[in-house]
Amino acid sequence: MTYIHELRDWPNFTWDAQALGIALSAVRHKQCKHLGKMEALGFELRTEASVATLTSEIVKSSAIEGEKLNADEVRSSLARKLGLDVAGLPRPTREVDGIVEIMLDATRNFQRPLTAERLCGWHAALFPTGRTGMQRITVGAWRKGEHGPMQVVSGPMGKERVHFQAPDAERLDGEMNKFLEWFNRPSDMDPVLKAAVAHLWFVTIHPFDDGNGRLARAIADMALSRADESQQRFYSMSSAIEAERKEYYFQLESTQRGSLDITSWLAWFLDCLDHAIEASDTILASVLHKARVWQRINTKPVNERQSLVINRMLEHDWEGHLNTTKYSCLAKCSQDTALRDIKELLDRGVLVKNQSGGRSTSYRLADPNTI
Repeated sequence: MTYIHELRDWPNFTWDAQALGIALSAVRHKQCKHLGKMEALGFELRTEASVATLTSEIVKSSAIEGEKLNADEVRSSLARKLGLDVAGLPRPTREVDGIVEIMLDATRNFQRPLTAERLCGWHAALFPTGRTGMQRITVGAWRKGEHGPMQVVSGPMGKERVHFQAPDAERLDGEMNKFLEWFNRPSDMDPVLKAAVAHLWFVTIHPFDDGNGRLARAIADMALSRADESQQRFYSMSSAIEAERKEYYFQLESTQRGSLDITSWLAWFLDCLDHAIEASDTILASVLHKARVWQRINTKPVNERQSLVINRMLEHDWEGHLNTTKYSCLAKCSQDTALRDIKELLDRGVLVKNQSGGRSTSYRLADPNTI
């Protein structure tokens, strides 16, 4: 099996610009409209939308690799690093803090050059214990060759299927120098296409023992931030990729086993970006709904516990309804206190009691127009 990094003209990628033209123009138009819509919001709403987007981006990027992160910890870490209110949010782990640091550096410092030192710092932040699971890995440096070829495999032991084999370790210095020089060099290439090429190129080099997919997506986010000319993120590419996870890996594998014509990969990336921008309307709707709710509530302020729970219920990833047990867990209070708080919110019309009663008694937020 020959992989694209073994071809004579590697890494001179080609594509059919005419075939991509309509899709690229459409997604760039949608991108500009969406960013214009976000700019029309006030500073606080933009910040809220950006934090919600970054939370989704970080959680979903890890989910693509089978890693489950606690969204509240991610949100907490982002809030702490951005100087926002963290009341009621859990203290994040070192691992979560590290991933958040990577994403903030990639998106808020998008104009800075991407260097080997910076990438190695990201990798060290991704694996603060020097391990992936129980296995010790080389952290903050390119992978070594003593463990044999770097392969992406699946299937049970003895019946593994090799999806991809990366360049040998002795090639990494040269490969990464070429990649970084290209990534930092000004060019006439559309920055969205550059994000797609960078993603594919980096993950094909596979310079680290682990975490290459997450870092490839961070690099793509950095390139997309350059495309948006904004330090804030208002759409999550990883959320769209995670929704099409099987197709994502199919596209990567077929491209890495194919020719240097990567038109198919670029077309898929543009389609995925289009879906990401569309999906961001859900986050925007959630943020605007939250603002309307608080505009009504703030005519008579609630206590800190109530504020914390209401904010959590207004998050776009909130599932189910509220009950006294869930309230007491979120607010870290007794069930009696939770019941009193809930009764106050019912009396004010902030909460509405659902039809089920008894042990199944639950509550939902009222329509903001009725509060």
